[in-house]
Amino acid sequence: MAGHTAELDAKALWGGKESPFQTSYGKLMMWFFLVSDALSFGGLLIAYGFTRHDAQDAWPIGEETFNSLPFLGHGYPLIYVALMTFILIVSSVTMVLAVEAGHRMDRKGVTKWMIATIIGGFFFLGSQAWEWSHFIHGSEFGKIELADGSQAIVKGHFGEIDNFTVIQAGKHHKKGDVVKEDLMHTFQHAAEQGHLENGTIHLHDGSIATINKAKDHDMKLIIKKDGKKNKIGDEPIVGEKAEKMYYEALYSAQPNRVIYGANLKQNEYGPQQYGQFFFFITGFHGFHVFSGVMINILICIGVLAGTYHKRGHYEMVEKTGLYWHFVDLVWVFVFTFFYLV
Repeated sequence: MAGHTAELDAKALWGGKESPFQTSYGKLMMWFFLVSDALSFGGLLIAYGFTRHDAQDAWPIGEETFNSLPFLGHGYPLIYVALMTFILIVSSVTMVLAVEAGHRMDRKGVTKWMIATIIGGFFFLGSQAWEWSHFIHGSEFGKIELADGSQAIVKGHFGEIDNFTVIQAGKHHKKGDVVKEDLMHTFQHAAEQGHLENGTIHLHDGSIATINKAKDHDMKLIIKKDGKKNKIGDEPIVGEKAEKMYYEALYSAQPNRVIYGANLKQNEYGPQQYGQFFFFITGFHGFHVFSGVMINILICIGVLAGTYHKRGHYEMVEKTGLYWHFVDLVWVFVFTFFYLV
C-alpha cells in the first residue's frame, strides 16, 4: 500500500497563507455570527410554538388580529403585513444588485442599489412602528368579560361616536354642553375605569353625559376564556344577542370588564403570552433591521467616498449583504409563525 501513496509537493499543499475555501476571514466571521444569531431566533420561535400549543383554542388568528390598513381602517386581513414582507424581500434583491455591481467595480451602481435597500429598510421599520402602535391601542370594541365570567373578543363595525351631551354639570362642563373632541380615547378610558352606565359616561371633571353614537353592525363575540356558560370553541355569538351581552358588560359600571389593546401585562387579542412573544420576537427582529439599515448607511457613505474603490474590491458591501439577507430570511419565518399559521 505504501508504494501507491502519492507525495504532494509544497505548491499543492495548503500552506495556511489563504483560506482553504477561498473565503476571507471577514466573511467567515460573518457566517459564524449569522449561525449563532439563527440559533437565537430558532430558540425563540420554538418557545413560541410550545406556548401556542398549550393554548391552541384561545390563541389569536392572524387575519383577525392584523386586518387594518393605514387611513383605511379595518377589513383588510394581513394586507399590510404582506406589503411589508414584499418590500423587505425587494430590498434583498436590491442588495444582491449592489453586490453584483461591486464585483464589476461599478461604484455608481453600488450606490444606487444600496440607497434603494436603505429606503426599503426604512419603509419596513416605519410600517412595523405603525403596526406596533395599532397593536398596542387595540380595536374599538376591545375584549369584554361577560356576565358568566367568560371573556370574548369582539368583531364587527363599531358605530362612530358623534358627541357627548352633558346632562349633569362638572368642574369644566355645564349642563347642555356638547363634547366633540377626543371622543374615542375618552370613551375607552371610561370603559376601562367602569365609568360607563346605562348609556352615559362619567367625564374626567365629574360631569355626566349621554353617549351619542351610531349603531354597531355585524357584531360577533368569540369566546377566548371559559366561563360558567360560555366555553372556548363555542359557536360565535352574533346579532342582537351579541350586542345585548356586550353592552350589558360595558355599561355595568364595573372596572376592568373591558381590555383595549395589548402590553406586557394584558392582551385584548388572546392569552397574555401572545402579546409578550409578539413584542419580544418582532422587536428583536426590528432591532436587527434597524442595525442593518445603519450599517448600510455607513457602508454607503464609504462607497460614496471611494474607500472601497481604492481598495480594489467591495467586500464590505458583500459582508453587509450577507447580514441583510439573513434579516430578510428570518422575517419570512417570523411572518409564517405569527401571521399565517
